Amino acid sequence: MINSLLNSIQRVITLSPTETDTVTSLFKEKTYKKGEFFLEEGRICKHVGFVAKGLMRFYINHDGEEKIYDFSQENEFVCNYESFLPQAPSSKNIQALEDSIVFVISHADLQVFYEKVRGGERFGRVAIESVFLKLLQDISALYAETPELRYERFLKNHADLQQRISQYHIASFVGVKPQSLSRIRKRIFTQF
Repeated sequence: MINSLLNSIQRVITLSPTETDTVTSLFKEKTYKKGEFFLEEGRICKHVGFVAKGLMRFYINHDGEEKIYDFSQENEFVCNYESFLPQAPSSKNIQALEDSIVFVISHADLQVFYEKVRGGERFGRVAIESVFLKLLQDISALYAETPELRYERFLKNHADLQQRISQYHIASFVGVKPQSLSRIRKRIFTQF
């Protein structure tokens, strides 16, 4: 399973055999049962993870209501960089929606990765740039798109997740109640 992580890194930078060994030694395999937390609100995010198998959701608690703002699935990284980079308490939660296998690297070991892997800092920059770009797109969508457009964007960007995520979680991600999501789905699918 570590090969999926190595392949993801090598899409951005080339790893020598020695660097491959370094990456393999720095990332540790960890399993999360469905419902288990990768990160809980109030705690410091200590790791960046790479999801080899499974699915995670990112959410905030707002007035007692869970508001999902992202998902990470196979071959994607999982982290709350807002907490991880400054090593400050998180205001967000990251929770496994399925039994998951995640390769994690600590904040300290990530610094070793940057130092010992030629191009490691470039990989980190590219990864953070993609997170930043996605965040900007999500903020724009929140303010500029209707719930129907957000649902259509969910279908476009996460089509493979529809069968893996409950309608409740999809509705939370879109920003509507489950009943409203049912109406949106009906309108969209009767158009085709």
